[in-house]
Amino acid sequence: MLKRTPLYPLYAEHGAKVIDFGGWDLPVQFASGIQKEHEAVRQRAGLFDVSHMGEVKVDGSDALAFLQRLTTNDVAKLLPGQAQYSLMCYPDGGVVDDLLVYMLGEERYMLVINASNIDKDLAWMQKQSENFTKLTITNISDETVLLALQGPLAERILQKLTSAPIQDLKAFHFIEEARVGGVRMSDKGSLSGETGEVSLTDKVNLGVTALISRTGYTGEDGFELYAHYDAAPYLWNELLAAGEAEGLMPVGLGARDTLRFEARLPLYGQELSASITPIEAGVGFFVKLDKGDFIGRDVLAEQKANGAPRKLVGIEMMERGIPRCHYPVFSEDGSRIGEVTTGTQSPTLKTNVGLALLNKAYTALGCEVLVEIRGSQVRAKVVSTPFYMRSK
Repeated sequence: MLKRTPLYPLYAEHGAKVIDFGGWDLPVQFASGIQKEHEAVRQRAGLFDVSHMGEVKVDGSDALAFLQRLTTNDVAKLLPGQAQYSLMCYPDGGVVDDLLVYMLGEERYMLVINASNIDKDLAWMQKQSENFTKLTITNISDETVLLALQGPLAERILQKLTSAPIQDLKAFHFIEEARVGGVRMSDKGSLSGETGEVSLTDKVNLGVTALISRTGYTGEDGFELYAHYDAAPYLWNELLAAGEAEGLMPVGLGARDTLRFEARLPLYGQELSASITPIEAGVGFFVKLDKGDFIGRDVLAEQKANGAPRKLVGIEMMERGIPRCHYPVFSEDGSRIGEVTTGTQSPTLKTNVGLALLNKAYTALGCEVLVEIRGSQVRAKVVSTPFYMRSK
């Protein structure tokens, strides 16, 4: 039986088309469709249910040393209230998973991992923790809901529902315990609830508690809200109501994929996998060799020094055709040089583009390659990425 988030009963109200996504019943789109949902996030704001993602707490005096050994980024650089993107690697440099690391406090961390990898990741963490005795690893995925509010109007919408200083949050910073909902901020800045005007003191006693993080997976500004499982329907409805005037729209997995793809944000299982290293995938910035030893360091250090044999690049079709995941890519002389990892017609650019993992000899900008599409080889060229970058 497929797993469901606590928001599943509400999907039908918004005309959701639900699919099996890695063992979960999740909306690929709502009534508006992928194109309009994509545009809403780029131009206004969109609300995503991503409660299928995994959350794991790591606590104890060995927590920092353990995470330094486990992940590629430098966890020691974090302060409470800060988060970082990182990766867990195998000894050969392949990726176990990519994740976010939140520092909740001294000796207190939360990891956010991919839904399809929860069981595998937990087993890997437990195995790697055997030499760290002062450590507790707790899977809190089943009790945690995660909503993502993304787009240029996200801050304006969320500020209506909280007195927390979200306007001061920088990217990859968070407020661990913020009150969200209950009353809404009027356009003039006063606070109003169902029974009339209320004071700021009253406001913080209403709504639900959530961790608010200035993070996302769309290439836009926005926030991710972590709360208790039971709070999900309330939080979802409050956010949609608060954003109605701004054109806030519920958004499914289809637009989530096109948004992250345009921004060149990797997807595990496509741009990252057990057979693709962070260096090959172009996320070597998050591999900090100077922090000391960690799993996979030797291979990644060699690739950083001498270059990886393959490189993830953008391609744009020069002839008619859409590059799809796993389509093979060939050189002009007919040699297979790699494959497409993600491809689509970009909703923003209106062109057929893709990401492809290619032999490094064919990754210079402008290099022409051939993508096999339904038995025919279609001409494409290597282009710069990301395909989309928001204006500051």
